Amino acid sequence: MEWREVSGNWVYLPPRPKGIIHFLGGAFVATAPQVTYRWLLEQLGRNGYATIATPFINTLDHTEIARNVVERFEWGVEQLQMSGKLPKRYLPIYGIGHSMGSKLHLLAGSLFDLDRAGNILISFNNYPASRSIPLVEQFPSAFAVEFTPSPEETNAIVFKRYTVRRNLIVKFNNDEIDQSLDLTPLLKKRFGNLVTLLQLPGNHLTPLSQEIPWKAGSEFSPLDAIAQWFKQEMYREPQQLHREIYRWLNPLG
Repeated sequence: MEWREVSGNWVYLPPRPKGIIHFLGGAFVATAPQVTYRWLLEQLGRNGYATIATPFINTLDHTEIARNVVERFEWGVEQLQMSGKLPKRYLPIYGIGHSMGSKLHLLAGSLFDLDRAGNILISFNNYPASRSIPLVEQFPSAFAVEFTPSPEETNAIVFKRYTVRRNLIVKFNNDEIDQSLDLTPLLKKRFGNLVTLLQLPGNHLTPLSQEIPWKAGSEFSPLDAIAQWFKQEMYREPQQLHREIYRWLNPLG
């Protein structure tokens, strides 16, 4: 398997997919998700999920970004089906978002008519522009900027109109900009026990962890042992994230 570009998406396809994942990354790392989230997305691909990651550039209009990524995703699925790379039979579609990507999945599931089996919302972030954009607080008050919709408007839209019933919300213990604890009760009021909050060790950058290649020499040395130990420790948190995502996607094992 290898990454390929299809209709403005980056796609990683297993031979016989059992589902489709639409992935959206964080605000400043979403332009090349096939690179920045490579390890996590390739693990999900090896688990049998067609992984379609849609890059985007952050602007103030988050509604338009959500519309654009949905349109490119749907066009990409259609192109893959027409070319025979995806079956035309029904496959469940799951949204996975990290940070701003979680907000975009929430907006998409509130504003557009989507068919989603569920969403996984990792490190949800809904801060105003004054906290999200470097130096924006230095703009003159006459040029004050804010996202559309604003954080308050986003919460109201999601509470009233969000239609994706099954959700996994992931919060890392050392993530100071995560707002999952605010999102969880909002979704639970709509869908009750179909909404799960999972707290894991890690931080806001855990989903971006990458594999460090290390090949042992012809004879296993103390340096090789240290490198393997370091690799195991470094990957403990992203591996746990991957296991929990896969367990939620496949609750019956």
